[in-house]
Amino acid sequence: MTNLTITKALEKLKNKEISSVELTKTFLERIKKVEPKINAFVTVTEEEALRNAKDADKKRANGSDAPLLGIPLSIKDNFSTKGVRTTASSKVLDKYIPPYDATVVTKLKEAGMVLLGKTNMDAWAHGSSTETSDYGQSKNPWNTDYLPGGSSGGAAASVAAGEVIAAIGSETAGSIRQPASWCGVVGLKPTYGRVSRSGVIAMGSSLDSPGPITKSVEDAALVLQVLAGVDPLDATTSPLPVPDYLKNINREITNLKIGISEDYFEGVDTEVKQKVEDAIKVLEKLGAKIKKIKLFSPKYSIAVYTIIMRSEVSSNLARFDGIRYGSDRSFFAEEAKRRIMLGTYVLSAGYYDQYFNKALKVRSLIINDFKKAFEDVDVVIAPTNPKTALKAGSDEAKDPMFGELADILVEPSSLAGLSGINIPVGFSKKGLPIGMDIIGPQFGEQTILNVAKKYEDETEWNLKEPNL
Repeated sequence: MTNLTITKALEKLKNKEISSVELTKTFLERIKKVEPKINAFVTVTEEEALRNAKDADKKRANGSDAPLLGIPLSIKDNFSTKGVRTTASSKVLDKYIPPYDATVVTKLKEAGMVLLGKTNMDAWAHGSSTETSDYGQSKNPWNTDYLPGGSSGGAAASVAAGEVIAAIGSETAGSIRQPASWCGVVGLKPTYGRVSRSGVIAMGSSLDSPGPITKSVEDAALVLQVLAGVDPLDATTSPLPVPDYLKNINREITNLKIGISEDYFEGVDTEVKQKVEDAIKVLEKLGAKIKKIKLFSPKYSIAVYTIIMRSEVSSNLARFDGIRYGSDRSFFAEEAKRRIMLGTYVLSAGYYDQYFNKALKVRSLIINDFKKAFEDVDVVIAPTNPKTALKAGSDEAKDPMFGELADILVEPSSLAGLSGINIPVGFSKKGLPIGMDIIGPQFGEQTILNVAKKYEDETEWNLKEPNL
């Protein structure tokens, strides 16, 4: 049962082939078995999960057909969960129990989710490997000597390892798509404002985007349907109507225009580049049209993202003073201190115009550059990462700028608030997953889901599973 997708599990639940209690117990046993190898969870909510599973079975027996009724999920540990410890993988919040749920969690509960636990992450979402977690790094299920990516590394690892059917992560610039790529699963980053940030421990307030990590594109569409929509608690959410993503997911892609920018393939590992090019050929055979375009080099996004994100980090972490909640600031680890200091510096009176204001101007140029591109193409396709997963403890991952360098290919689309989805497109010679990023315009989730689904239907990469 740990191989099931959401859609297949729902079918079995509706047909009474299995119960939610049976399903939940199976996943809890799986967690106990593989968690010592993976360390994907900070907190496992076994008692609550079994209680909610029993409740889900009763509701189904009484005729309820909620979209995620009885489905076991994990949630990244930066989402507030009422009565369940929420740490953001930092000892500052080691004993913090939120008195309320994040809007995303509320929507999932209303949809019938069974919460199995809170997943490990880079502390405060500062990183791309989970190595900054105060609770130990997570491991890549395909090879536990390697990193799962981050900051939603525990979420992606929990799905790839079969500990949950799906997970909820958050992306500031790559934190869903990058670990999904390294762990060989589907990771959807919605348009900024499509999903509420209310109750999410903020990293970069103008960038954070909650989204699903799943085993299939269809599952990603189903979860997004639950999460998306305007929220009175979050003024940045969009009032635009939410399409029926699942209903329209099988649209043909004949004559759909795919933009390819060479700058997104420069410096990319040969194996990664080849697999993505092979995947583009599959889409071309399905009728899509390939068009060469010219986007700003993603290297320009590194400086822009570094300045804007660290500025917002310095503001957002100011509330964790040990007075309102959490432990005092001495509990901040090195990476958080480094980001607070740099963010405070570029926001200071003498440097605001020189750094922060200039970064905002270049961000506008990146936004307009994508807008112009989407006048000619429907989606842009590129590798999700320049490389496959790195070994744990590697010198490259210790670089203070590692996160920005690892996420270089997804940072521009995050800065522009665009939609994007990672899908697995193959494996390296070492057996490590390779991902492809399908980028759409703002509120272009339907289009990227369609393209991803068509590719997935023609291949079997998403069906591969690690041997644990």
